[in-house]
Amino acid sequence: MRELPQPTLPLSDLRLHRPTPVAPRAARAPVERFSVGWAKHQDEVREAQRLRYQVFGEEMGAQLTTPDGTPAGHDADRFDPYCEHLIVRCEDDSPQAGAVIGTYRVLTPDAAQRLGGWYSDTEFDLGPLRARLGRTAELGRSCVHPAHRQGGVILALWGALGAFLQSNRLDTVIGCASVSMHDGGHVAASLWERLRTTHLAPIELQVQPRLALPVDDLRRDLPAELPALIKGYLRCGAKVLGAPAWDPDFNTADLPMMMRLQDLPEKYRRHFLGN
Repeated sequence: MRELPQPTLPLSDLRLHRPTPVAPRAARAPVERFSVGWAKHQDEVREAQRLRYQVFGEEMGAQLTTPDGTPAGHDADRFDPYCEHLIVRCEDDSPQAGAVIGTYRVLTPDAAQRLGGWYSDTEFDLGPLRARLGRTAELGRSCVHPAHRQGGVILALWGALGAFLQSNRLDTVIGCASVSMHDGGHVAASLWERLRTTHLAPIELQVQPRLALPVDDLRRDLPAELPALIKGYLRCGAKVLGAPAWDPDFNTADLPMMMRLQDLPEKYRRHFLGN
């Protein structure tokens, strides 16, 4: 991973330079109630980081390396102080009442410039995308509490993200979509073999992994099911930008993905963009 400069301002000062997010309306689901909004202070960011630790560290077994001063039981990295953090809170009478049950973080072009790079650039050479990055937001650290993965939470997150992109005149999102490697990588290699024929971006947009998954040494013929998040991206018109990278800390194969608002199918455009 490339060494990036540490933030020179505290979170409260950095926020003065960020675009102002649009406050989304509360989202509802038939069997559960929750609200969605942007973290306004460090305590709310810490709540999102606790959920990330529960999902990535405890559930997935990732080996999380955190900056000095990070409280125990939190997932944090050097990108967090520069990101906007979208959070969903449970508002019903479940055991998670009042807790953060879903989160995304968003890195804008201005924030990436201050930081000196994008998270995706630590896993892929983003050179072919340079001309587009000024209109691009990077999505990352997406996770939902295991008791709330029926779909409503992620739809609420995406609706708020759509409003944010429009408000800040951004038309593209990129990110790394992860596939577990608990089986040694055979499922990830098989998914890549399928997606390269159905959803691969044009060659001028394709990027190269810095630490490639050795797909030629793995099975590529398994009838594997796409992870729900990747399936959702593809339904929204996303493209895979190239072969997967291997993230040894998270023990995942990461696919580089791009989604442009102009490619959203009509039904998703109405839901996420309101037009």
